[in-house]
Amino acid sequence: MEAEGQKWPWKTDFYMELPKVELHAHLNGSISSNTMKKLIAKKPHLKVHDHMTMIDKGKKRTLEECFQMFHVIHQLTTSAEDILMVTKDVIKEFADDGVKYLELRSTPREESATGMTKKIYVESILEGIKQCKQENLDIDVRYLMAIDRRGGLAVAKETVELAKEFFLSTGDTVLGLDLSGDPTIGQAKDFLEPLLEAKKAGLKLALHLAEIPDKKKETQMLLDLLPDRIGHGTFLNSPEGGSLGQVDFVRQHRIPLELCLTSNIKSQTVPSYDQHHFGFWYSIAHPSVICTDDKGVFATYLSQEYQLAAETFNLTPSQVWDLSYESISYIFASDNTRSELRKRWNLLKPKVLHF
Repeated sequence: MEAEGQKWPWKTDFYMELPKVELHAHLNGSISSNTMKKLIAKKPHLKVHDHMTMIDKGKKRTLEECFQMFHVIHQLTTSAEDILMVTKDVIKEFADDGVKYLELRSTPREESATGMTKKIYVESILEGIKQCKQENLDIDVRYLMAIDRRGGLAVAKETVELAKEFFLSTGDTVLGLDLSGDPTIGQAKDFLEPLLEAKKAGLKLALHLAEIPDKKKETQMLLDLLPDRIGHGTFLNSPEGGSLGQVDFVRQHRIPLELCLTSNIKSQTVPSYDQHHFGFWYSIAHPSVICTDDKGVFATYLSQEYQLAAETFNLTPSQVWDLSYESISYIFASDNTRSELRKRWNLLKPKVLHF
Protein backbone atom coordinates (compact mmCIF):
# COMPACT_ATOMS: atom_id res chain seq x y z
CA MET A 1 0.00 0.00 0.00
CA GLU A 2 1.10 3.56 -0.61
CA ALA A 3 1.87 5.62 2.43
CA GLU A 4 -0.62 8.26 3.45
CA GLY A 5 -0.14 11.50 1.57
CA GLN A 6 2.28 9.99 -0.96
CA LYS A 7 0.91 10.38 -4.45
CA TRP A 8 2.63 8.73 -7.37
CA PRO A 9 4.06 11.34 -9.69
CA TRP A 10 3.00 10.71 -13.33
CA LYS A 11 4.26 7.18 -13.48
CA THR A 12 6.36 6.70 -16.57
CA ASP A 13 7.98 10.10 -16.14
CA PHE A 14 8.85 9.25 -12.56
CA TYR A 15 10.83 6.12 -13.52
CA MET A 16 12.58 7.86 -16.41
CA GLU A 17 13.48 10.86 -14.25
CA LEU A 18 14.62 8.68 -11.37
CA PRO A 19 18.45 8.72 -11.43
CA LYS A 20 19.60 5.12 -11.67
CA VAL A 21 22.64 2.87 -11.32
CA GLU A 22 23.02 -0.15 -13.65
CA LEU A 23 25.45 -2.78 -12.35
CA HIS A 24 24.57 -5.90 -14.36
CA ALA A 25 24.52 -5.23 -18.10
CA HIS A 26 26.16 -7.55 -20.63
CA LEU A 27 27.32 -5.47 -23.61
CA ASN A 28 26.27 -7.83 -26.43
CA GLY A 29 22.96 -8.62 -24.73
CA SER A 30 22.20 -4.90 -24.34
CA ILE A 31 22.21 -4.11 -28.07
CA SER A 32 18.88 -2.48 -28.96
CA SER A 33 16.86 -3.42 -32.04
CA ASN A 34 17.91 -0.10 -33.65
CA THR A 35 21.59 -0.95 -33.35
CA MET A 36 20.86 -4.54 -34.34
CA LYS A 37 19.32 -3.31 -37.60
CA LYS A 38 22.55 -1.42 -38.37
CA LEU A 39 24.65 -4.53 -37.66
CA ILE A 40 22.33 -6.77 -39.73
CA ALA A 41 22.51 -4.33 -42.66
CA LYS A 42 26.32 -4.58 -42.60
CA LYS A 43 26.20 -8.39 -42.82
CA PRO A 44 23.25 -9.32 -45.04
CA HIS A 45 24.85 -12.68 -45.90
CA LEU A 46 24.18 -13.91 -42.34
CA LYS A 47 20.41 -13.66 -42.96
CA VAL A 48 19.73 -12.66 -39.35
CA HIS A 49 16.27 -11.38 -38.39
CA ASP A 50 15.15 -9.35 -35.37
CA HIS A 51 13.36 -12.23 -33.67
CA MET A 52 16.65 -14.15 -33.59
CA THR A 53 18.22 -11.59 -31.26
CA MET A 54 15.32 -10.38 -29.11
CA ILE A 55 12.49 -11.89 -27.03
CA ASP A 56 9.35 -9.84 -27.60
CA LYS A 57 6.72 -8.86 -25.05
CA GLY A 58 4.89 -11.85 -23.65
CA LYS A 59 7.31 -14.36 -25.20
CA LYS A 60 9.65 -16.70 -23.34
CA ARG A 61 12.62 -18.89 -24.18
CA THR A 62 14.49 -21.57 -22.29
CA LEU A 63 17.82 -20.62 -20.76
CA GLU A 64 19.51 -22.74 -23.43
CA GLU A 65 17.70 -20.83 -26.22
CA CYS A 66 18.75 -17.54 -24.64
CA PHE A 67 22.40 -18.57 -24.84
CA GLN A 68 21.91 -19.59 -28.50
CA MET A 69 20.79 -16.02 -29.20
CA PHE A 70 24.15 -14.75 -28.00
CA HIS A 71 25.81 -16.98 -30.55
CA VAL A 72 23.86 -15.14 -33.28
CA ILE A 73 24.65 -11.72 -31.79
CA HIS A 74 28.38 -12.54 -31.64
CA GLN A 75 28.33 -13.26 -35.39
CA LEU A 76 27.20 -9.66 -35.89
CA THR A 77 29.86 -8.06 -33.66
CA THR A 78 33.11 -9.28 -35.16
CA SER A 79 35.25 -6.18 -35.71
CA ALA A 80 36.69 -3.37 -33.61
CA GLU A 81 34.40 -1.01 -35.54
CA ASP A 82 31.31 -3.08 -34.56
CA ILE A 83 32.32 -3.14 -30.89
CA LEU A 84 32.95 0.61 -30.83
CA MET A 85 29.55 1.37 -32.39
CA VAL A 86 27.72 -1.04 -30.11
CA THR A 87 29.43 0.32 -26.98
CA LYS A 88 28.54 3.92 -27.84
CA ASP A 89 24.93 3.10 -28.74
CA VAL A 90 24.39 1.06 -25.57
CA ILE A 91 25.86 3.81 -23.36
CA LYS A 92 23.71 6.49 -25.05
CA GLU A 93 20.56 4.42 -24.56
CA PHE A 94 21.29 3.90 -20.86
CA ALA A 95 21.95 7.64 -20.52
CA ASP A 96 18.63 8.42 -22.27
CA ASP A 97 16.92 6.20 -19.70
CA GLY A 98 18.23 8.22 -16.76
CA VAL A 99 21.11 5.91 -15.84
CA LYS A 100 23.86 8.04 -14.28
CA TYR A 101 26.37 5.30 -13.51
CA LEU A 102 26.85 2.12 -15.57
CA GLU A 103 29.11 -0.91 -15.22
CA LEU A 104 29.19 -2.73 -18.57
CA ARG A 105 30.48 -6.30 -18.68
CA SER A 106 31.75 -8.25 -21.66
CA THR A 107 33.99 -11.21 -22.46
CA PRO A 108 37.06 -10.27 -24.56
CA ARG A 109 36.70 -12.01 -27.93
CA GLU A 110 39.00 -12.55 -30.88
CA GLU A 111 37.99 -12.89 -34.52
CA SER A 112 40.77 -14.01 -36.83
CA ALA A 113 38.75 -13.06 -39.95
CA THR A 114 38.75 -9.37 -38.99
CA GLY A 115 42.06 -9.30 -37.12
CA MET A 116 40.32 -8.40 -33.87
CA THR A 117 42.36 -9.64 -30.90
CA LYS A 118 41.06 -9.79 -27.33
CA LYS A 119 43.15 -6.74 -26.52
CA ILE A 120 41.67 -4.80 -29.46
CA TYR A 121 38.19 -5.89 -28.32
CA VAL A 122 38.81 -4.41 -24.86
CA GLU A 123 40.39 -1.28 -26.32
CA SER A 124 37.33 -0.77 -28.56
CA ILE A 125 35.02 -0.83 -25.54
CA LEU A 126 37.29 1.60 -23.68
CA GLU A 127 37.38 3.86 -26.74
CA GLY A 128 33.57 3.86 -26.83
CA ILE A 129 33.47 4.84 -23.14
CA LYS A 130 36.03 7.59 -23.77
CA GLN A 131 34.16 9.04 -26.77
CA CYS A 132 30.89 9.15 -24.81
CA LYS A 133 32.69 11.02 -22.05
CA GLN A 134 34.09 13.50 -24.59
CA GLU A 135 30.55 14.05 -25.88
CA ASN A 136 29.60 15.04 -22.32
CA LEU A 137 26.95 12.36 -21.96
CA ASP A 138 25.43 12.51 -18.49
CA ILE A 139 26.64 9.04 -17.46
CA ASP A 140 29.73 7.62 -15.75
CA VAL A 141 30.74 4.29 -17.34
CA ARG A 142 33.06 1.51 -16.13
CA TYR A 143 33.95 -1.91 -17.51
CA LEU A 144 34.03 -5.39 -15.95
CA MET A 145 35.86 -8.05 -17.93
CA ALA A 146 33.85 -11.26 -18.14
CA ILE A 147 35.04 -14.85 -17.89
CA ASP A 148 32.74 -17.09 -19.93
CA ARG A 149 32.36 -20.51 -18.31
CA ARG A 150 32.53 -22.15 -21.74
CA GLY A 151 36.10 -20.97 -22.24
CA GLY A 152 37.60 -23.12 -19.47
CA LEU A 153 40.62 -22.49 -17.26
CA ALA A 154 43.24 -21.42 -19.82
CA VAL A 155 41.00 -18.71 -21.29
CA ALA A 156 39.97 -17.58 -17.80
CA LYS A 157 43.63 -17.12 -16.86
CA GLU A 158 44.21 -15.10 -20.02
CA THR A 159 41.22 -12.86 -19.20
CA VAL A 160 42.52 -12.27 -15.68
CA GLU A 161 45.94 -11.25 -17.05
CA LEU A 162 44.25 -8.86 -19.47
CA ALA A 163 42.07 -7.44 -16.68
CA LYS A 164 45.11 -6.90 -14.44
CA GLU A 165 46.91 -5.07 -17.24
CA PHE A 166 43.99 -2.73 -17.99
CA PHE A 167 43.16 -2.32 -14.30
CA LEU A 168 46.57 -0.74 -13.85
CA SER A 169 46.59 1.29 -17.06
CA THR A 170 43.07 2.71 -17.32
CA GLY A 171 42.86 4.77 -14.17
CA ASP A 172 39.70 3.38 -12.62
CA THR A 173 37.76 2.27 -15.74
CA VAL A 174 38.40 -1.48 -15.65
CA LEU A 175 37.29 -2.32 -12.13
CA GLY A 176 36.63 -6.01 -11.89
CA LEU A 177 35.69 -9.40 -13.25
CA ASP A 178 32.43 -11.12 -13.98
CA LEU A 179 31.99 -14.90 -14.11
CA SER A 180 29.09 -15.72 -16.41
CA GLY A 181 27.96 -17.80 -19.36
CA ASP A 182 25.83 -20.91 -19.53
CA PRO A 183 25.55 -22.20 -15.92
CA THR A 184 25.10 -25.79 -17.14
CA ILE A 185 28.60 -25.78 -18.66
CA GLY A 186 31.90 -26.09 -16.81
CA GLN A 187 32.69 -26.47 -13.13
CA ALA A 188 33.08 -23.58 -10.70
CA LYS A 189 36.17 -25.24 -9.21
CA ASP A 190 37.98 -24.71 -12.53
CA PHE A 191 37.76 -20.95 -12.06
CA LEU A 192 38.68 -20.57 -8.40
CA GLU A 193 42.40 -20.12 -9.03
CA PRO A 194 42.12 -17.29 -11.63
CA LEU A 195 39.36 -15.57 -9.64
CA LEU A 196 41.52 -15.60 -6.50
CA GLU A 197 44.42 -14.26 -8.55
CA ALA A 198 42.20 -11.38 -9.74
CA LYS A 199 41.06 -10.65 -6.21
CA LYS A 200 44.68 -10.51 -5.01
CA ALA A 201 45.43 -7.97 -7.74
CA GLY A 202 42.70 -5.68 -6.38
CA LEU A 203 39.99 -6.45 -8.95
CA LYS A 204 36.40 -6.72 -7.70
CA LEU A 205 34.37 -9.88 -8.32
CA ALA A 206 30.77 -10.01 -9.57
CA LEU A 207 29.90 -13.69 -9.87
CA HIS A 208 26.82 -15.29 -11.44
CA LEU A 209 25.75 -18.03 -9.05
CA ALA A 210 22.74 -20.18 -8.08
CA GLU A 211 21.14 -19.32 -11.45
CA ILE A 212 19.77 -22.85 -11.82
CA PRO A 213 18.62 -25.39 -9.19
CA ASP A 214 20.72 -28.11 -7.57
CA LYS A 215 24.05 -26.32 -7.61
CA LYS A 216 24.55 -26.03 -3.85
CA LYS A 217 28.12 -27.29 -3.81
CA GLU A 218 29.22 -25.04 -6.66
CA THR A 219 27.39 -22.07 -5.11
CA GLN A 220 29.23 -22.56 -1.83
CA MET A 221 32.59 -22.72 -3.60
CA LEU A 222 31.91 -19.38 -5.25
CA LEU A 223 30.52 -17.85 -2.04
CA ASP A 224 33.69 -18.90 -0.24
CA LEU A 225 35.60 -16.50 -2.51
CA LEU A 226 33.55 -13.74 -0.83
CA PRO A 227 32.48 -12.08 -4.08
CA ASP A 228 31.82 -8.34 -4.00
CA ARG A 229 28.43 -8.85 -5.66
CA ILE A 230 26.25 -11.78 -6.71
CA GLY A 231 24.62 -12.00 -10.15
CA HIS A 232 21.03 -13.32 -9.92
CA GLY A 233 21.37 -15.76 -6.99
CA THR A 234 17.99 -17.03 -8.21
CA PHE A 235 17.92 -20.27 -6.22
CA LEU A 236 19.82 -19.20 -3.10
CA ASN A 237 16.64 -18.96 -1.05
CA SER A 238 14.75 -21.87 -2.63
CA PRO A 239 14.62 -25.43 -1.29
CA GLU A 240 15.79 -26.97 -4.59
CA GLY A 241 18.65 -24.60 -5.19
CA GLY A 242 20.20 -23.14 -2.10
CA SER A 243 19.99 -23.56 1.63
CA LEU A 244 19.25 -21.56 4.73
CA GLY A 245 22.96 -21.75 5.48
CA GLN A 246 23.81 -20.07 2.18
CA VAL A 247 21.18 -17.37 2.70
CA ASP A 248 22.67 -16.75 6.16
CA PHE A 249 26.17 -16.62 4.66
CA VAL A 250 25.12 -14.00 2.10
CA ARG A 251 23.30 -11.98 4.78
CA GLN A 252 26.15 -12.20 7.26
CA HIS A 253 28.64 -10.91 4.69
CA ARG A 254 26.15 -8.36 3.31
CA ILE A 255 26.96 -9.42 -0.26
CA PRO A 256 24.75 -7.32 -2.59
CA LEU A 257 22.59 -9.08 -5.18
CA GLU A 258 22.13 -7.91 -8.77
CA LEU A 259 18.50 -8.75 -9.55
CA CYS A 260 17.06 -8.83 -13.07
CA LEU A 261 13.30 -9.42 -13.08
CA THR A 262 12.35 -9.57 -16.76
CA SER A 263 15.45 -11.61 -17.63
CA ASN A 264 14.50 -14.31 -15.12
CA ILE A 265 10.86 -14.41 -16.27
CA LYS A 266 11.69 -14.53 -20.00
CA SER A 267 14.39 -17.17 -19.54
CA GLN A 268 11.97 -19.13 -17.30
CA THR A 269 14.16 -19.46 -14.21
CA VAL A 270 11.41 -17.67 -12.22
CA PRO A 271 7.73 -18.51 -12.90
CA SER A 272 6.16 -15.05 -12.36
CA TYR A 273 7.02 -11.52 -11.24
CA ASP A 274 5.31 -11.91 -7.87
CA GLN A 275 7.43 -14.99 -7.17
CA HIS A 276 10.68 -13.21 -8.02
CA HIS A 277 13.33 -13.47 -5.30
CA PHE A 278 13.57 -9.68 -5.19
CA GLY A 279 10.57 -9.91 -2.84
CA PHE A 280 12.44 -12.15 -0.41
CA TRP A 281 15.67 -10.14 -0.28
CA TYR A 282 13.84 -6.81 -0.15
CA SER A 283 11.63 -8.00 2.73
CA ILE A 284 14.71 -8.73 4.85
CA ALA A 285 16.32 -5.40 3.86
CA HIS A 286 19.30 -7.09 2.18
CA PRO A 287 21.44 -5.04 -0.27
CA SER A 288 19.78 -5.50 -3.67
CA VAL A 289 20.22 -3.68 -6.98
CA ILE A 290 17.67 -3.76 -9.78
CA CYS A 291 19.36 -4.39 -13.14
CA THR A 292 18.47 -5.28 -16.74
CA ASP A 293 20.97 -8.10 -17.50
CA ASP A 294 20.44 -7.92 -21.30
CA LYS A 295 18.14 -5.05 -22.21
CA GLY A 296 18.33 -5.88 -25.93
CA VAL A 297 17.68 -9.61 -25.74
CA PHE A 298 14.92 -9.24 -23.13
CA ALA A 299 13.42 -6.08 -24.71
CA THR A 300 13.43 -4.02 -21.52
CA TYR A 301 15.12 -0.97 -19.98
CA LEU A 302 16.02 -0.05 -16.41
CA SER A 303 13.11 2.37 -15.85
CA GLN A 304 10.76 -0.45 -16.76
CA GLU A 305 12.47 -2.87 -14.35
CA TYR A 306 12.00 -0.37 -11.51
CA GLN A 307 8.37 0.10 -12.45
CA LEU A 308 7.81 -3.69 -12.51
CA ALA A 309 9.40 -4.08 -9.07
CA ALA A 310 7.37 -1.19 -7.64
CA GLU A 311 4.04 -2.38 -9.04
CA THR A 312 4.63 -6.05 -8.19
CA PHE A 313 5.79 -5.45 -4.62
CA ASN A 314 3.71 -2.33 -3.82
CA LEU A 315 6.62 0.05 -3.28
CA THR A 316 5.98 3.73 -2.59
CA PRO A 317 7.83 6.46 -4.54
CA SER A 318 10.09 6.98 -1.51
CA GLN A 319 10.93 3.27 -1.35
CA VAL A 320 11.76 3.25 -5.06
CA TRP A 321 13.95 6.31 -4.56
CA ASP A 322 15.76 4.63 -1.64
CA LEU A 323 16.33 1.49 -3.70
CA SER A 324 18.04 3.56 -6.37
CA TYR A 325 19.98 5.72 -3.89
CA GLU A 326 21.25 2.74 -1.92
CA SER A 327 22.53 1.06 -5.08
CA ILE A 328 25.27 3.71 -5.15
CA SER A 329 26.84 1.92 -2.16
CA TYR A 330 27.38 -1.24 -4.22
CA ILE A 331 29.26 0.19 -7.21
CA PHE A 332 32.86 -0.90 -7.79
CA ALA A 333 34.24 2.62 -8.33
CA SER A 334 35.97 4.69 -5.64
CA ASP A 335 34.47 6.29 -2.52
CA ASN A 336 35.01 9.60 -4.22
CA THR A 337 32.76 8.53 -7.14
CA ARG A 338 30.16 7.31 -4.65
CA SER A 339 30.04 10.62 -2.83
CA GLU A 340 29.77 12.53 -6.14
CA LEU A 341 26.82 10.34 -7.16
CA ARG A 342 25.11 10.80 -3.79
CA LYS A 343 25.41 14.58 -4.22
CA ARG A 344 23.77 14.31 -7.65
CA TRP A 345 20.91 12.18 -6.30
CA ASN A 346 20.29 14.63 -3.46
CA LEU A 347 20.14 17.53 -5.91
CA LEU A 348 17.62 15.69 -8.09
CA LYS A 349 15.45 14.39 -5.25
CA PRO A 350 13.01 17.33 -4.85
CA LYS A 351 12.45 17.48 -8.63
CA VAL A 352 11.83 13.74 -9.02
CA LEU A 353 9.78 13.09 -5.89
CA HIS A 354 7.92 16.45 -6.06
CA PHE A 355 8.05 16.84 -2.30
